[in-house]
Amino acid sequence: MSAAEGCLRFINYAWTQFHAVEEASRRLSAVGFQKLSEKQEWKLKPGGRYYFTRNLSTIVAFAVGTKYQPGNGLHMIGAHTDSPCLKLKPVSKSVKSGYLTVNVETYGGGLWHTWFDRDLSVAGRVLVKQGGQLQHKLVKIEKPIMRIPMLAIHLNRDILSKGFELNKQTHLVPVLASAVQKAANKPAAPSSNGTHVEADGQNKRQKVDGAGDAADLTPKTAKFEEKHHSSLLQLVADQLKCSVTDIVDFELNVCDTQDGVIGGIDDEFLFTGRLDNLGMSYCSLAALLDCYPTEAHLAEESAVKAIALFDHEEVGSASAQGAGGPVMKDTIHRIAGILSQGQEGAVQRAIQNSFLVSADMAHALHPNYSDKHDADHAPLFQKGIVIKHNQNQRYATNVITATLFRELAQKRGIPTQEFTIRNDMLCGSTIGPILASGIGCRTLDVGAPQLSMHSIREMCGTKDIEYSYEHFKAFFQDFTALDTDTDFDSLSPPDIQGTMVDTPCGHLH
Repeated sequence: MSAAEGCLRFINYAWTQFHAVEEASRRLSAVGFQKLSEKQEWKLKPGGRYYFTRNLSTIVAFAVGTKYQPGNGLHMIGAHTDSPCLKLKPVSKSVKSGYLTVNVETYGGGLWHTWFDRDLSVAGRVLVKQGGQLQHKLVKIEKPIMRIPMLAIHLNRDILSKGFELNKQTHLVPVLASAVQKAANKPAAPSSNGTHVEADGQNKRQKVDGAGDAADLTPKTAKFEEKHHSSLLQLVADQLKCSVTDIVDFELNVCDTQDGVIGGIDDEFLFTGRLDNLGMSYCSLAALLDCYPTEAHLAEESAVKAIALFDHEEVGSASAQGAGGPVMKDTIHRIAGILSQGQEGAVQRAIQNSFLVSADMAHALHPNYSDKHDADHAPLFQKGIVIKHNQNQRYATNVITATLFRELAQKRGIPTQEFTIRNDMLCGSTIGPILASGIGCRTLDVGAPQLSMHSIREMCGTKDIEYSYEHFKAFFQDFTALDTDTDFDSLSPPDIQGTMVDTPCGHLH
C-alpha cells in the first residue's frame, strides 16, 4: 500500500480527534509499543518503545535508542489531531419553523459556506454509565442524518451582488427531521424516573417557531435526555448497544459522511476532509512505526525518537492536551530524568540536544489566486514538503534548523520547497513557535502543500504525502548522525584578521 492510500484509510476512519488517537493507539500496540499512564510511575529502558494519551485526544509515542546516554536528545515530530468542524452544543435540541434542528457551535476557523448542502452525521465520544461504572466509548454514525440546506437563489437574489453573507448562529443550523414526520413517532426511551420522554416536535414546552426561546424550552434542571432530540439519542444508543438512559454525556462533532478518494485524471490528488492535519499526523505515525517495528531496530540508535499528535491546535493550543499545555515538556522531563537516574543537568542537556519538526499542512499555489503568494515562495503539488519561514516568529524555522532538514532530504534525493507569506498579508501560525518557546529546543515548521485548507473537502498531491513520509523516515533514521557536529553555540569566537579603523563620520555631535 502506498503512503497516500494509507493516509486516506487513516483519514476515512478518523472522523474525530478521538478516533485518530484510538487508531494510532491500536497501531502502536499492534507492534509492541507499551502503553503508559501519566498517573502512574514510568519504568523506561534503552531499547523500549512506549506511548500514552491525554484526554484521549492527544497521543505521544516514543522509542528509546538502545545506546541512549543521559543528556541525549529527543528527535520529535509534532502534528495535531483536530480540524475545524461543528460541535453539538450542551443543549442541541431545537425546533424551528416545523423542523427538528440541531444547535451547534463552530470550532476553529472553518470555511463554513462549504458545509452547506453536504450529507452530514455525528461522531465523537460518549460517557456511558452501566452497572454503576462510568465508561468512555467512541461512536460514529456513518448514515447521513442531517443537512444544512442552502437558501434558493430565488429567495436571495442579493447573493449575486453582495456574495454569500453567513450568520453562523442562525444560518449554520443542521436540519435533522421535519416535525410533521416525527409527530407520529413513539418516545425513544423511558427516562430514569420511569416516565416517557415526549416525542420530538410534540413537546408542549416548545414552540414551533421558537428560534430564540432556548432558555424557556429547556429548564436548567433538565435531564440529559431532554437536552437532545430523542431520535438522535436513540441512534447513538443503538450503536453503543446501551439504553438512552445509560448515556451520561457526549462530545460529538458534525462530520461529512463522504469518504475521501484518490482522484484527478492521473490519480494524483487526495480529495478528502481533515487533511489539515491528519495528513501530517498519519505520515509521522507511519514513519515512526516503519522505522522501529521492533526493539531490534533501535540497536544502533542513541537518541529518543518521538511523535506528539496534539488536540486543540485549531483554537490556539491553550489547553491541558494542547501544544500550549505541558504535555511535551512533561514528556521530556520524565524521559530524561528516568533514563539519567537523576543525573545533574540531564534534562536541560536533553532539551538542548533535542530537535522538533512541527508538521502542519502548507499552502500550495492556487491556480485561480496566484497573486496570493509571493512569486518566489509558491509551493506546488508533487514537489515535496514545504519548509515554512517567518521572521516575525509565526513559524519557528531558522537557518540552522532549515539547513539540517534540507540536508536529510538531499542525502536521499527527496525534494523540498520554501514558503513565506507576502508582506501585505497576515501569516498564520502552528504549534512550532508554541513548543519552541515552551520547551526551548531547536524547531522548524514544515508541511505538505494543499489547497482548500479548512474547507469541508480539501485537496493535496499523492506524491507529497509520499515525500513527507519518506522525509520523516529520513529524520528518524539519519538525524542522529547528521547532528553530531552542529553545536554552533560551542564554536570558538571567529579569528578576525587585520585592523578595524573607526572612520570619522564628519558630523558635529
